[in-house]
Amino acid sequence: MPTFDVSSDIDWQELDNAINQATKELAQRYDFKGIKSELKLDKKEKTVTLWCSEEAKLEALNDIFQNKLIKRGISLLALDYQTQESAFGGSVRQVVKVQAGISKEKAKLIIAEIKDSKMKVQAQIQDEQVRVTGKNRDDLQSAIALLKEKQDSLKVPMQFGNFRE
Repeated sequence: MPTFDVSSDIDWQELDNAINQATKELAQRYDFKGIKSELKLDKKEKTVTLWCSEEAKLEALNDIFQNKLIKRGISLLALDYQTQESAFGGSVRQVVKVQAGISKEKAKLIIAEIKDSKMKVQAQIQDEQVRVTGKNRDDLQSAIALLKEKQDSLKVPMQFGNFRE
């Protein structure tokens, strides 16, 4: 029976490159002269910390970061922004969780979408991905089309791979 896997992976090297490019741009920009700002990646915790000495500049810092991510081909759906926190000396910080892998809750939503569509495919959770099985290739391709359509509403960046006959 044909199968494919739905996964949500992120290229950590590309994320690191985007952070380095954003840091270089911050050093060059005139509107950030004299303002301390920092982007820090924690791969173990799967977070990116945005820190800025002025609250008003945090939004601009975030825009620069997002532009670099888009240019590097990383989906913004992989980012889960937490609330802004006040840090020392009037500065602000914002932690951004990076979603790598599909959580159990999101996987259940993906399976529910597939079941609600009444397609002749079955889906099951396997670790941090969802395996979809069907009787023929056309059913699987329509399932991929459905999931691509629902990607924004599910808020999960999805890659489709491991397609087997």
